[in-house]
Amino acid sequence: MKLAELIHAPSIVPELEATNRNGVIRELVQSMANNGAIDPESVETIARAAINRENQGSTGFGKGVAVPHVKHECIKSIGATIGRSSQGVDFAALDRAPVYTIVLLLSPESEPETHLAAMEKIFRHLQRENFRRFLRQADTQEGIVDLIQEADEFQEE
Repeated sequence: MKLAELIHAPSIVPELEATNRNGVIRELVQSMANNGAIDPESVETIARAAINRENQGSTGFGKGVAVPHVKHECIKSIGATIGRSSQGVDFAALDRAPVYTIVLLLSPESEPETHLAAMEKIFRHLQRENFRRFLRQADTQEGIVDLIQEADEFQEE
């Protein structure tokens, strides 16, 4: 599984409008609905489920990154998107620092193994300092997509 296959490029939000954690999650879920990745009628249900998951333990793992994720029965196929905040958002990250890059992962409830594989792929990329730094600097959808494709090529080497 490549990161570029997982990320729904049209749903990428290069500059989030939301300034708080729940708003960011809702904005990214809405973007996925607006761009055909999920059923628009499921937006509130999925956003609420992702926020509830976040309330159980922050997905802000530090270094300016958070990976909110949820498995839900109304999600038909696995997909993710990326949101970028130049101001930073409080995600109650482990290092207590603001989060600038948010990767939202949505998975069908019936595919826990695929969900774990996708999480592993996302985390593997986000562990790399250069990838995090360039993601934080990329301010267009195209720039973020290019970076993801380069990261996939780098991982293959």
